[in-house]
Formats: sequence, C-alpha cells, structure tokens
Amino acid sequence: MPEAFLSLPPLNALRAFEASARHLNFRIAAEELNVTQGAVAQHIRGLEAELGTKLFERLPRGLALTDEGRAYVPNIRRAFDLISEATLLLRPEPARLTISVTPSFATKWLIPRLQDFMADNPLVDLRVLASESLSSFQADGVDIAVRQGRAPFGPGLIVDLLFPQQIIAVCSPALLPAGTTEIAATEIQHHLLLHDAHNLWPEFMEKAVGLKMTTELKRMRFNQTGLAIDAAIAGQGIALASRFLVAADLAAGRLIQPVRGEMRGTQDFYVVMPRKQRHPEPTQAVRQWLLDAGDRAFS
Repeated sequence: MPEAFLSLPPLNALRAFEASARHLNFRIAAEELNVTQGAVAQHIRGLEAELGTKLFERLPRGLALTDEGRAYVPNIRRAFDLISEATLLLRPEPARLTISVTPSFATKWLIPRLQDFMADNPLVDLRVLASESLSSFQADGVDIAVRQGRAPFGPGLIVDLLFPQQIIAVCSPALLPAGTTEIAATEIQHHLLLHDAHNLWPEFMEKAVGLKMTTELKRMRFNQTGLAIDAAIAGQGIALASRFLVAADLAAGRLIQPVRGEMRGTQDFYVVMPRKQRHPEPTQAVRQWLLDAGDRAFS
C-alpha cells in the first residue's frame, strides 16, 4: 500500500469533523450523520489524538474551530467534493422525461403499471403530465404523449397505434339482481346512465344495442371517463369506456359487461413523439415499453 494511504485518518472521523465544523455543534452533526452525539465526539477525540493537535474549542454553548481546525477544514471539504464528483461520473443521473396523457388514461392504465416501468427502466425519471388539454411538445417540455384522436397528427411526429377505441358498457355486479350478469337491451333505460365528455351513449345505443335513445333516460354526467368508471364501480349506474381502460376491473370482478354490444369508435389511442427528440435513447425506451404493454393487453 502506498505510504500516503497509510497516513490517512479514518473516513468516518473526517466526516464527523467536516459536519461538526459546518454546524459548530456535535448534536446537529450527529443528526445529519444519523449517529449518536457521543459517537461524533469520540470520532473528533480520536482524530485530534491521531493528528496531535486540537481542532475545536469546547465552549459552554457549542464549538469553535481552532486555528489548526480552520486551516484543515477547507481541504477536507474539497476532498469530499472530489469523491462526490468521481462517484457521480460512475453513477449517472436518471434521464428526466415528461409523458403527456389524459387523467383517465393516467389513473386507469398508466399508474397501475408504473412500478413495472421503473423496474425495467431505472435510469429514466418519468414525469407524468395528466391533462384534458392538448400539451405542447415544445412549450410544455413534453417528450412523449399518449393521445386520443385520428391519425395523422402531423409530419414532424412519430405515431404508433396503442389501443383501438372499442367501447363497451360496464357496471358493478351489485347493480344487477343476484346471480345475474347480463340484462336485456330494453332494460338499459331503467338504469342510470353515466356520461362522460365524449357523450357516446346515443351512438352506442343505436350502433351496438340497436335502440334509439329517449329523452326520458336517467343520466349523470362527468367531465372525465375515469370518473364515470369509478361511479360505475361504486354501483351508481352503467358507464361506457374503452375496453382496455376497464380490462383490469373486469378481470377482478369489480365490473361486468351487462350488454354484449360493442362499438368501434374513431378516436383511437396513439403513442406520439417528435421525430427530433431531446433524449432519444430514454424516449425510445418509454415508447417501446408502452407498445409492449399494449401488445400484452391483447395477448
């Protein structure tokens, strides 16, 4: 071992000295280092004995650095800074990416899967921007988005189909008589219909069920699909939703499909990102994870 290393004091003692010199208080230094006050004092005594000089004056209310301590502390701090910088070079910071989604997509599909994403992509620090308004890639700093609409979205974008809009009716099993999982199409009008901002019930009744909506139908309105789904889970009525948004609730038995009719919508869900990305590698990783998760939903 080189002779220079043999003369180095213990690292824990140097950390205790640097923290104590900053706070001029053993108790506060101990709290910062998550050790006892006695341990810090012992480290300082040992360091002073090894160096053969006094580093602190013990005062009735705190500490004061001696001339030797004031001369010693700047170089010790610089040494710790160098260690931190060297460590950061080996341990790169996560890439910070922003994904823009609607609140319903965030709560009903994305958030339940974020733990899997973080496990697969530990070096991506993902910020979720959930809003009904259309976020801008430039102005809002968005790197990738899931958007519902009709392609194409623009020449400067890369667009992949994530989920087709397949609309089904759902409700809580508690809404129907015990042992019943379906109702006749004509029975829908006797239940409260839960509407969202898309207002698809008239079209769904005509195309999927074969009935005209009547003005007498009971209804409740929400500004987000996720809220209508939550109301359906709570037994408030029957909601319409894209099948992928309620797949987990159907599988868990929280929701059932009371009528078998289904409507193919025109507002599909797409993964969208700029052709020129600020962080190409992590953005591609998020895109691929979304598409793989979408494929698993249909397998």
